[in-house]
Amino acid sequence: MLIKLKPKNILIIGAGKVARQKCDVLNRLGLKFKVIAKEVENFPYEVTIKKFEISDTNGYDVVIDTTGCDKVTNTLLENKNFLLNVVDKPEVCDFYFGSIAKKDDISVLVSSNGKSPRLTQVIRDRIEKILPTNYEIDRKKDYDTIKKETSKVFIIGCGPGAVDLLTIRAYNTLKTLDVALYDHLVNPEVLDILPNNCEKIYVGKQKGYHHKNQDEINELLIQKAKKGKIVGRLKGGHPFVFGRGYEEMIEITKEGIEVEIIEGLTSAISAPSEALIPVTLRGKKDSFMVVSAHLKGARVNLNWIDLLDRENLRIIVLMGLSRRKEIKQKALEIGINPKREVYIISESSTNSKIITTTLENLDKEKAKKPAVIVF
Repeated sequence: MLIKLKPKNILIIGAGKVARQKCDVLNRLGLKFKVIAKEVENFPYEVTIKKFEISDTNGYDVVIDTTGCDKVTNTLLENKNFLLNVVDKPEVCDFYFGSIAKKDDISVLVSSNGKSPRLTQVIRDRIEKILPTNYEIDRKKDYDTIKKETSKVFIIGCGPGAVDLLTIRAYNTLKTLDVALYDHLVNPEVLDILPNNCEKIYVGKQKGYHHKNQDEINELLIQKAKKGKIVGRLKGGHPFVFGRGYEEMIEITKEGIEVEIIEGLTSAISAPSEALIPVTLRGKKDSFMVVSAHLKGARVNLNWIDLLDRENLRIIVLMGLSRRKEIKQKALEIGINPKREVYIISESSTNSKIITTTLENLDKEKAKKPAVIVF
């Protein structure tokens, strides 16, 4: 049952954690209320300090009991001439608090009839992710128009591979998608998180073979979003670390479609950590650099090699496994010690193999892609 609380007078009994949550909801809705409690500590709302008496309810239309005290609850039930909500006792409640997802003029209430407040909070958080921002509401717009205008694209970093290295935000967002465009570095187990009816489209790009080129991927993202879908672009690692996420974001926003970036853990940090290699180390490695050995047009990037002589700098190389020969040759040419220790972390977090080698043997080691090279 939904009750319009305006302009009802509201009394909250108790000033603990739960009372604060109730106050937060009422305050968010712009409603006025009074709080009474026999004691209070670190409570952000004004409280009248007193022991509860039934006369305190005089003049109130709504009473919320957060005390957890059976004596207070029984007194309220025996003298009830108001709408009552008792925390954790849905069987005696006249109404329930739902979880409210709100953006601008759009509000969505989720209720479990008092059975599972945690569940309603999870559902609320998922709904908030897909609510449009700054949307112009017009009663005359039809369903299909609104669906198209409120579509959204999430560019999601799916981390280095292992499912348990997904961020909570990424995990929750994956469960909201209608369409998912995914790369070859995305663990198949991540796809199992998607809703059963989610359309899954492989758009992987590997060296020498692109299942879809970047223009085709951009067009697919825009096309699906314009059909009113909630679209996810799933990428390994972090979408803004050599992931072309920014380019996709620009193309999508040009079409007036809302985009949200969901960050992911990059293997540039996680792979060295897995090998117990700190990217910074006080007194020895006071900075680090992440580079890609692979550039647009299949060109090799060696512009960073001269920095290998800086002992205080950790250098982490992504997409460098097939360029090891060029890296080694250039480094030796400029006088880098051939015995310089180098690490190769292959298939980080899923089927990890950690190789410790030297610069002179860098291109002789057998390792599988994807791999991270650490100097």
